[in-house]
Amino acid sequence: MPNPSPGYSITVRVTAPVGAGTTSTLAGAVASVKGAMTALDVESHPDHMVIDVTCDTSDVEHAEQIASAIADVPGVVVGKVSDRTFLLHLGGKLEVVPKVPLKHRDDLSRAYTPGVARVCTAIAENPEDVRRLTIKRNTVAVVTDGSAVLGLGNIGAAASIPVMEGKAALFKQFADVDAWPVCLDTQDTDAIVEIVRALAPVYGGINLEDISAPRCFEIEARLREMLDIPVFHDDQHGTAIVVLAALTNALRVVEKSLDTVKIVVSGVGAAGHAIIRLLVAQGATNIVACGRNGILSPDDTSESFRSWIANNTNPEARSGSLRDALVDADVFIGVSAPDILTGDDIATMGPDSIVFALANPVPEVDPVAAGQHAAVVATGRSDFPNQINNVLAFPGVFRGLLDAHAVEITDDMLIAAARAISDSVSPSELNPTYIVPSVFDAAVAPAVAAAVRNVAGVGREDDV
Repeated sequence: MPNPSPGYSITVRVTAPVGAGTTSTLAGAVASVKGAMTALDVESHPDHMVIDVTCDTSDVEHAEQIASAIADVPGVVVGKVSDRTFLLHLGGKLEVVPKVPLKHRDDLSRAYTPGVARVCTAIAENPEDVRRLTIKRNTVAVVTDGSAVLGLGNIGAAASIPVMEGKAALFKQFADVDAWPVCLDTQDTDAIVEIVRALAPVYGGINLEDISAPRCFEIEARLREMLDIPVFHDDQHGTAIVVLAALTNALRVVEKSLDTVKIVVSGVGAAGHAIIRLLVAQGATNIVACGRNGILSPDDTSESFRSWIANNTNPEARSGSLRDALVDADVFIGVSAPDILTGDDIATMGPDSIVFALANPVPEVDPVAAGQHAAVVATGRSDFPNQINNVLAFPGVFRGLLDAHAVEITDDMLIAAARAISDSVSPSELNPTYIVPSVFDAAVAPAVAAAVRNVAGVGREDDV
């Protein structure tokens, strides 16, 4: 059973008889089925108590087991069982708040008619003023078609909204970027490109999210070609930035160099493609890429992005399975599927090996088993050390792009962002279980923004 997580937190409201041992009995019931109790709130009445038992669980089935264990306590009556994650989402996670006062007629005359007409005219006469005089200067569209949402697959536009809301909330929390979900009820590539092109005037950047490969490559490329604002596919480039940052520090821990290590990448979709491209741009020379059928070779020309990978990896022209590729490798990076490797497979890697098992929520290999053989282990999970999380990258990247009034994104910007993240871990902090900073480290996003801004160039004066 996975470890209990706040993502499956519940509150069980019970009515119980008054007694000194009631709360400890309830705590024991939760512990008996391996729940993690986080709060116990008591409302006392003359002849009974109302108690809210809050605990973290590992999944929905585990939550039901905990509720049943509490109900089995003599004298206890279970009332409402609340899923705290669903409670947090009631009514959505975002709202629009005016930045200017609207308290009297003068305010209205300037913010809306008649005064706003002069601002509209100024923009019509000088379109460049749109960044200075509207929300465009600080607003990003989080665009998805719902075709590859988290590990859930093709669940559609409506079901993707909670994820995109969360993404927008992270933009605001970590970099003060105003982002908005744009969840499109179409998976036609041409339609998506045209819709985003048409709505782009209000946005300073486009963050593509959870769009399936290979369509995501074409959508990004076409939008980059036609728009004068940066287009960033986070599943590709955000992941690549954080992986490069983490690998930079992991190599520092084991005292190896990127240009000499053998790297095995499992997964040649959007994330794998971007990771490989950025590692090559940074100087990696020996990468072996593996898909479902094993090591890619130059003969694999089924899709253009796979052809690029095949032609820029596997310098020794090896063939075979993922397990074959792992033998004597220095680094494993997994962005593929759960439980495809064992600890014994990791044992075949070279000395002081590095394992990034990033499939989420279940990694490619059990992190505990991998840790018995590898010097550094990272996952995409928050309940293990070294969480590789895109939130370390995308808020600061867009903050820097918006501040610089950037019109494109380059590899140099991505590498600068990765360097800023890796350097956020000081030499005194760096160790095998701490190779990336915490997502709540307030210094990370400004450092990333500054790095991107320095590469992109400083934006124009914003004063009216």
